[in-house]
Amino acid sequence: MGTVQGQNLLYYGDNLDVLRLHVKGESVDLIYLDPPFNSNQTYNVLFAEKNGTDSAAQIRAFKDTWHWDLQAAETYEDVAEAGGSVSEAMQAFRRLLGSSDMMAYVTMMAPRLVELHRVLRPTGSVYLHCDPTAGHYLRLLMDAVFGPKNFRNEVVWQRTGAHSDARRWGRVADILLFYTKTDRYQWQTQFIPYGEDYVKERYRYEDEKRGRLFWANTMTAAGPGPPRVFRGKLLEPPKGTHWRFSQEKIDLLESEGRIYYSSRGRPYVKSFLDERKGKPVQNIWTDIRMTKTGRERLGYPTQKPESLLERVIKASSNEGDVVLDPFCGCGTTVAAAQRLNRRWIGIDITHLAVTLIKYRLRDTFGDEVDYQVIGEPVSISGAMALAKENPYQFQWWALGLVGARPVEEKKGADRGIDGRLYFHDEARAGKTKQIIFSVKAGQVTVSHIRDLRGVVEREGAQIGVLITMLRPTKGMTDEALSAGFYESPTWQKRYPRIQILTVEDLMCGKGVDCPPLKRTNVTFKKAPKAKRARGANNTLFE
Repeated sequence: MGTVQGQNLLYYGDNLDVLRLHVKGESVDLIYLDPPFNSNQTYNVLFAEKNGTDSAAQIRAFKDTWHWDLQAAETYEDVAEAGGSVSEAMQAFRRLLGSSDMMAYVTMMAPRLVELHRVLRPTGSVYLHCDPTAGHYLRLLMDAVFGPKNFRNEVVWQRTGAHSDARRWGRVADILLFYTKTDRYQWQTQFIPYGEDYVKERYRYEDEKRGRLFWANTMTAAGPGPPRVFRGKLLEPPKGTHWRFSQEKIDLLESEGRIYYSSRGRPYVKSFLDERKGKPVQNIWTDIRMTKTGRERLGYPTQKPESLLERVIKASSNEGDVVLDPFCGCGTTVAAAQRLNRRWIGIDITHLAVTLIKYRLRDTFGDEVDYQVIGEPVSISGAMALAKENPYQFQWWALGLVGARPVEEKKGADRGIDGRLYFHDEARAGKTKQIIFSVKAGQVTVSHIRDLRGVVEREGAQIGVLITMLRPTKGMTDEALSAGFYESPTWQKRYPRIQILTVEDLMCGKGVDCPPLKRTNVTFKKAPKAKRARGANNTLFE
């Protein structure tokens, strides 16, 4: 058991398996997880439309609904039989929830939280992001895993503006449950700028020599104490208080002109506005929103704003620390950690999410980010195993190799299109053009080439590509050649109209023969370029 040394890591697979097999005990400094909430909805992923706007077409990414079945029952038995506080909590949940879908959800989460506790360092912290659907059950489960004494905060994050929810208060907030492994956890207080009204109310004085605003802060604290000398006079503190500075400190403040005297001669220390870091962030966050549009929005349904993760990461880790997200989705935690010079581990169970994260990292950081993807096929046998185990994951993985977006499978819809890739190759943002993809894991024949050619003609596409596990026959190659060529008006080059790429070709680095996609590709919505903190590009366990 152990994590690959020296790199940031992106895992494809079930996070429970990945944690157990690949992540060392006490090797992670900070964990953020935003698991599906059992809200009984199907999450779809929006892609950019041909013109770069959000698309009405979606593909089904995952369903966050759990049902009590044989697998859930077996998992429950494993947790219950392990004993300890987690076992006791799960038994209590079972008595309360019975064989319900919510029980299946809690059962899914229990062993994962146990593994997260194992991999967290003694100085580490964990933030569990949840909503009211299952948050109260998750908090009790976190108490069982991490201990009630290690609960630090329940942070309320207002994620959106007002809602008109029928017959109840508008639901506009999520909860972050903040736990630590021990009482020796890392912590850096975060600050936000003072509000204009606060500044006007409190910083009402101006230093005559410096021209700086200041707040006349008290120099006393509760409890009796001796008098001190101010401006050559011995002053008693108000009854029941004491001067909270030593005589030496008072003399220093006096020499620096940092003591303000009221009209009655009472001394105050000048607290200058430009020396303050701001207002300490409290446990209600209303200043961070994920807008419905904007450059950061990538179309992933559960995407959180990067500023939310930046606040968590800055507060509970240092540069060079390891940040783990076991449900990393479109990679917001990964991107924030990379931007803040942390090392990271991301885990997701769909190749679609892994592909989105790759594009996000490339668009944001270019070639600067160093990471390794683990769990994707690295051989033909691995690709064949994935195709046999999960055809949809194989299809998403194969399309990811060429940078194409999957196409939604609708009941009764034509199945001739598995993916699309859009490009522009005319001056002044001319017509949007497309490449159609068909992915086949099994036997292929000339008829598949004919079908693809027909789809290309029907859709008015410029190029069609068949991705196949097996080598094409001569008849297939001849049929593809008979389709002719697409000629790019700008590049003045001809590209085969129908192309055949094997999985082996793709794994060896061969791609679609088409206009240069680095300049023309508009398939995925791009993440904004990073304005990255200075520092080394740290890698995992370096």
